[in-house]
Amino acid sequence: MASRGAIETSKLKQNLEEQLDRLMQQLQDLEECRDDLDADEYEETKKETLEQLSEFNDSLKKIMSGNMTLVDELSGMQLAIQAAISQAFKTPEVIRMFAKKQPGQLRTRLAEMDRDLIVGKLGRDVYTQQKVEILTALRKLGEKLTPDDETFLSTNAGAALSQFVRVSSDL
Repeated sequence: MASRGAIETSKLKQNLEEQLDRLMQQLQDLEECRDDLDADEYEETKKETLEQLSEFNDSLKKIMSGNMTLVDELSGMQLAIQAAISQAFKTPEVIRMFAKKQPGQLRTRLAEMDRDLIVGKLGRDVYTQQKVEILTALRKLGEKLTPDDETFLSTNAGAALSQFVRVSSDL
């Protein structure tokens, strides 16, 4: 994905043009078949097609105004894939929450792990590894960490996670 969005942007543009062509063809077909349809059926179909055109227009406005960026979404997924490949994260659940940008769920998982450690349901090694993964993911998502979490992370972060942090910063 060295193109950093050029190929994806081209594909998105092609898909948008095809969507517009499909909707225009649908309106044209509707007008050509008007005599074959009863009045209610014609009006209902035309209304639905015009609603689809309106939704399509709203989507275009979002894309053009910058509220929706393909490259940012793909970069997030790419970071998650890089983390999985580099084995910086060993827990699929953490990779999934990171890829979907779910800091709330990551924090909930961290709280569950704290509880599980206290009651003896989770071993110290597994706890440390997963907590480091979650804290690293939260940091990469732009979340603020407590001073205790920062200390825990700097004390326990391994080489794989340090490599992931360095690579993701380069993006």
